Amino acid sequence: MQNTIDFINTKTNFFKPEIGIILGSGLGEIADEFCDYAISYNDIPNFIKSTVQGHKGRLVFAKINNKNVIMMQGRNHFYEGHSMQEITYPVKIMKLLGVKTLILTNAAGAVNESYKPADLMIIKDHINNMGTNPLIGLNDNSLGERFPDMTEIYKKQLIQLAEKCANNLGLDIQKGVYWANSGPSYETPAEIKMIRKLGGDAVGMSTVPEAIVANYCKLNVLGISCITNTASSETSGELTHEEVIEAANKAKVKFKSLLLKIIQEL
Repeated sequence: MQNTIDFINTKTNFFKPEIGIILGSGLGEIADEFCDYAISYNDIPNFIKSTVQGHKGRLVFAKINNKNVIMMQGRNHFYEGHSMQEITYPVKIMKLLGVKTLILTNAAGAVNESYKPADLMIIKDHINNMGTNPLIGLNDNSLGERFPDMTEIYKKQLIQLAEKCANNLGLDIQKGVYWANSGPSYETPAEIKMIRKLGGDAVGMSTVPEAIVANYCKLNVLGISCITNTASSETSGELTHEEVIEAANKAKVKFKSLLLKIIQEL
């Protein structure tokens, strides 16, 4: 990991981030607007290239509201064929660069029937249905302990802060449980029924591995989902990735305003 840190430091003049943000599908525009340094994943030792539409694949550094911020403009996914260790490697790098708080964002499908497209949902907890765990393998005691507690992955204090910021901005905000599947296929109607019965409010294919590793590394975690479609247990036309990006685009103005307010208040 040291060669990754050394390379980043030489490209950013030893920029010291305190807040990390992982920007999900269609939500990367904020990294275009706020950018002091940008490095392509292709150039960073031990990073892997993002291949998903809506993910630029850059590590962006910026001062936002007087806070030093590092942003992943696009993430890598388990369904792309990468290992859990590979897709969570950037979280460990953020930790070593000095990040204390990590904000995870994603585009997610609605399971809760009260959710609407372009809603924002604060993640209060998650269910890992990806079939594996990013902490499997040899443990690095310098980063975290072998059996980390997962009682409060998403910090209650940060959830309350995000709710307060949304209220101050006049934004309606949902709060629920994020269910993670491996993907890349979308869920069947029967699977949506199952997820709803088992307590999921939104479903996606990311975030959970990063949240597990961030918690393991003792980072304070906040998660925000952009809801991309109306909940349904029956097929009502095909769901496409283009629709996901379109819904994220509709939500990006309020998403950006909320994110900037949260950064300001941290």
